[in-house]
Amino acid sequence: MTALNQYQRLEAVGLWRETPQSKPRDVIVSFGEATLILTDPRSDVPLAHWSLPAVHRINPDMQPARYSPGRMDADEELTVEDDLMISAISRVHRAIAASRPNAGKLRNSVLLAGAFMVSVLGSIWLPPALVRHAAQVAPPAQRAEIGRMVLAEIALVTGSPCKRPAAGPAAQHFAEGLLGPGRQIAVLPTELDAAINLPGPITVIGSHLIAGQQSPEVAAGYILAAEAASEDADPLLAALRYAGPRATFQLMTSGTLPRAALDGYGEKLLSAPQLPVDEEHLLDLFERAGVASEPYARALDPTGEAVLGLIEADPYRTILPAQPILDDREWVALQQICDE
Repeated sequence: MTALNQYQRLEAVGLWRETPQSKPRDVIVSFGEATLILTDPRSDVPLAHWSLPAVHRINPDMQPARYSPGRMDADEELTVEDDLMISAISRVHRAIAASRPNAGKLRNSVLLAGAFMVSVLGSIWLPPALVRHAAQVAPPAQRAEIGRMVLAEIALVTGSPCKRPAAGPAAQHFAEGLLGPGRQIAVLPTELDAAINLPGPITVIGSHLIAGQQSPEVAAGYILAAEAASEDADPLLAALRYAGPRATFQLMTSGTLPRAALDGYGEKLLSAPQLPVDEEHLLDLFERAGVASEPYARALDPTGEAVLGLIEADPYRTILPAQPILDDREWVALQQICDE
């Protein structure tokens, strides 16, 4: 069945038990020619091939889904949690079973099964579920590449990120001290209402929050607020929703997002309202990073009325952090990152 080949890129992790006495082992579940293939993720060696028309779900309407290779075969068992894979197995194996020849009506059966498979493809790959699945399984390198694409789109509006070499180590120290190893900040030669987390390790921030400030706490606060917001709203998911299901499907099959898929996304991202942030969680981030929250709060509202919680619950209101996020030399270097 030609349509079934289009599912060969759909994979999910499962737990396979060869016999009731066997220890469950991790497998990669994927589609073959009218079969379900269970593969060892460490060696890529196929461990089992199950006939899709015969696949039987042991626990209908329960999660995670449990399957056997047939109603009469109780020895092997497969457990799958991925909703997209569960839906695909259910629909595809029924479609294959329905396409079997029937008393001289083979041609009509094949046509009907093909039409059904097209509808399955439309109902599984094109809805938002595909986009959500792609965001969930994207590896770090893929996230980072899409993040660079988004940054390039933003740069079309704001200008390229500032890259004065002498400020590079300070910028890296600042990012990793706030957010962890491998994280980066991109300072844009413009004013931004907020810092913005991009897919991958990059957070963008306007130069006015660095060059125009007396200490790094204000910029740090904006960066931590962006981090808190992105924990509730994955930046990659937002980018893929903008790119659309067709581009996301290409990303999953080829590993590359079409460059034109993000045309205009930078402008949209810059004009989007700032996402709400849970104040208690944000204060936890301040405490872990060793940064006072009051300077950021005063930057949001100099009167302090609208940000009283960030001021009164400042984790370093009465004590100093163990060490500053940047020393004076590093802060001066970072403030000059956009200087020619």
